Amino acid sequence: MEIGKQFLLSLKLAFIALNTITNTNLYVHATPPQDPVKCSSNINTCTITNAYGMFPDRSICRVADVAYPKTEEELVSVVAEASKNGRKMRVATPTSHSIPKLVCPDNGDGGLLISTRFLNRVIEIDKTRMILTAESGVLLKDLINEAAKVGLALPYSPYWWGVTVGGMLATGSHGSTLWGRGGAVHDHVVGLRIVTLAGPEEGYAKVRTLVSSEITAAVGNSSVDGEEQSGGFDAARTSLGVLGVVSQVTFQLQPMFKRSITFQMKNDNDLGDQIVNFGYQHEFADIAWYPSQRKVVYRLDDRISSSVFGNGLYNFIPFRPTLSLLTASIRASEEIQEYLGDANGKCLVGIASTTALYLSAYGLTNDGVSMKGYPVIGYQNRMQASGGCLDGPNDFKLTTCPWDPRIKGLSFYELGVSIVMSKVKAFVEDVQSLVNLDPKALCVLDLYNGFLIRYVKASTSYLGKDEDGVQFDFTFYRSKNPLTTRLYEDVLEEVEQMALFKYGGMPHWAKNRPIAFIDAINKYRNAAAFLAVKQEWDPLGLFSNEWTDQVLKGGDHVSIVKEGCALEGLCICSEDIHCAPMSGYYCRPGRIYKEARVCRKTMV
Repeated sequence: MEIGKQFLLSLKLAFIALNTITNTNLYVHATPPQDPVKCSSNINTCTITNAYGMFPDRSICRVADVAYPKTEEELVSVVAEASKNGRKMRVATPTSHSIPKLVCPDNGDGGLLISTRFLNRVIEIDKTRMILTAESGVLLKDLINEAAKVGLALPYSPYWWGVTVGGMLATGSHGSTLWGRGGAVHDHVVGLRIVTLAGPEEGYAKVRTLVSSEITAAVGNSSVDGEEQSGGFDAARTSLGVLGVVSQVTFQLQPMFKRSITFQMKNDNDLGDQIVNFGYQHEFADIAWYPSQRKVVYRLDDRISSSVFGNGLYNFIPFRPTLSLLTASIRASEEIQEYLGDANGKCLVGIASTTALYLSAYGLTNDGVSMKGYPVIGYQNRMQASGGCLDGPNDFKLTTCPWDPRIKGLSFYELGVSIVMSKVKAFVEDVQSLVNLDPKALCVLDLYNGFLIRYVKASTSYLGKDEDGVQFDFTFYRSKNPLTTRLYEDVLEEVEQMALFKYGGMPHWAKNRPIAFIDAINKYRNAAAFLAVKQEWDPLGLFSNEWTDQVLKGGDHVSIVKEGCALEGLCICSEDIHCAPMSGYYCRPGRIYKEARVCRKTMV
């Protein structure tokens, strides 16, 4: 079949799929995700995984038992009992969307998991002071909607509403802005309560009340001492879960406002010059970049008065409920293309997919039903996040989130690396140079919407960002077999290593493959201050696990060196056996970044 007909066929199929997804969203319910915790009635052992069904090293995390506290008092009791007995503890959220192995306690079958599933109440909303206090298990969806009921808004948030208050703080989750206090959720926290270890004289556990020294008056609590106002607060706002269990969080909100969004597609020739300025021109700016297509979609997204007419909704299409059969067929197509090395097919489907998303405004509608034209104007709580595939009856055989591991659906890596402003242009130009060497090399990203480029602002949180920068998120195919190679394996690895090591990028704590965390802690100027708080609050390391110990130690303690380890990002290859020599993939230098070591298909 000639290329033109292939393209038209792919485009037609993409629109059929898109129409199916849209209709599914309107007429049937989605399926909530499975509980990440599973306990066997026959064996006194529970397991936990993440929402994607596997950790980066594909290991199984087993724990002896799981606690489900419903109040702060019950939480204190759980922590005290574990502390008294020297048990390792980790905290689990009801949705478990972190890719790294944050959640797994050590001690094998002796570890304790503390779930925040029932710590899910909004405790107080003070409209006058514009503050909201919520328990750590409250979902972002519920947080923003409860605030909206009284005319208040959380100004910035992640785009996916299936994350919890505690999870967002633990991993430094953020939206996109360089304005105001920044887009990280932790920079809009003015107070929190965290349950930490204590000595026998204090009952083995205690609640610490931490308040921002800048805005203590907003919380109405000036009784805490200076140490907990400053150091403890700045450590606990992005804690990786190694300091204790966050019980309650108080947010500084803003009066409800509306946003005006327009998407514009342009050529990417001047992206390196435009990328920095664009973030200062629009408060909620972000960019979708498709380098193999030489296209970029700018999101012109600004705050406007609530009095402006419009009741728009941003219901992002990939987060909507999807027919399980459709998701399975997409995955089957991916696997066939990977097996055949079908780069042309990847590029055609990528063009079809991104074109369909752009023409459908990525899920924006002017009234919640139909898209009539730009700009789309709507209230903040209807525009800032979405995730309809989380809601509905338990019938995953019909519809579910596309990545639900219960179906033969999508399996992927999601990388997120932030690069400081002064280095962003050079990184963009390096990626463009890679594409110039082989224009098909990054088509593999287009099925997953290319690079999502968001803006991040410097933070006073110890493990927040040190400087203003740009985060590059990109998602790509992951095989169910850890020893299976990928199409253009070497190019993706080179982009990853360039971002992390050539340009000193900081990895998102809830994303990435293990190599992203090589010496990552030493990229933070306040790392020593964070570790000092950790040592004071948890000297026995009961809230730490093997993964956090490796990351916080610095250096390269995270790599798992074995046959095929580079294929999964468990290591950076130094020998051919770390790739797949039997399949023709050997360890070679990068094409642009020569210091990179990547698995390239090579004739020998």
